[in-house]
Amino acid sequence: MSVVPADVLPGSVLAAEETTADEAELAPRARLWPSLVAVYRAQLSRARVARLPLLFVATFQSIGIMILMRGVVDGGGEAQAVVAGSAVLVVAFVALNLLAQYFGQLRGSGGLDHYATLPVPPAAVVLGAAGAYASFTVPGTVVTAVFGCLLFGLPLTHLWVLVAVIPLAGAALAGLGAALGLLAPRPELATLLGQLGMSAALLLGVLPADRMPEVVRLARDLLPSTYGVEAFARTFGERPDWAFVFGDLAVCGAVGVVSLAVATWAYRRAAVR
Repeated sequence: MSVVPADVLPGSVLAAEETTADEAELAPRARLWPSLVAVYRAQLSRARVARLPLLFVATFQSIGIMILMRGVVDGGGEAQAVVAGSAVLVVAFVALNLLAQYFGQLRGSGGLDHYATLPVPPAAVVLGAAGAYASFTVPGTVVTAVFGCLLFGLPLTHLWVLVAVIPLAGAALAGLGAALGLLAPRPELATLLGQLGMSAALLLGVLPADRMPEVVRLARDLLPSTYGVEAFARTFGERPDWAFVFGDLAVCGAVGVVSLAVATWAYRRAAVR
């Protein structure tokens, strides 16, 4: 019986391993946009069952706050602040509070290991989940804004600005919520941080800034949703100063980029542990 070296056999295992290694090295890397769309669709389909309860709770909460504030606020700048803050509060409830809980539970249950094995960039996971949760806020935000305008007698002329306010404020709050959920050591703490963040958006966003102490105003300026509230509230005037409106939207967008970058870093940090 003759012995032939394995490396000279055309169908040898070594040749197959070398071919597989070459193919693995030449395999195309997953691009950000197709990966983001795939994660967004997957998250949207998973959360579709809970969409109606989320919309109802978030919208009912904001409408109830406006009805309560109607007894102490008659109109003017205070009414504008209440309506704008209540509309953005719908975004805060879903994009900040629920997203913090989602990523906290995902980290606590080991679900991040599943995403870590997928050939998708970390930014696609964060942006896809944030976009899916923020998409739920669109109907509730519009309904809240229309109801608030009718309740306080504000004009409906410039409600189109919500087309910019919702995604920009949603990005800023979703990035903050994802970062809180990923950095929290336990799911319970992530839930607590999400609740505290939503409470801050409620107290600092809905209440008129003129009635707040100076220290509270400084804290309000640090909240990402504040600039979305300010941009929306400015459009209720007879002659809105669009330079300030777009300036607030630009700040809100910049904060959104930073918060999503922090959330992506937090995802990488949590996925490798």
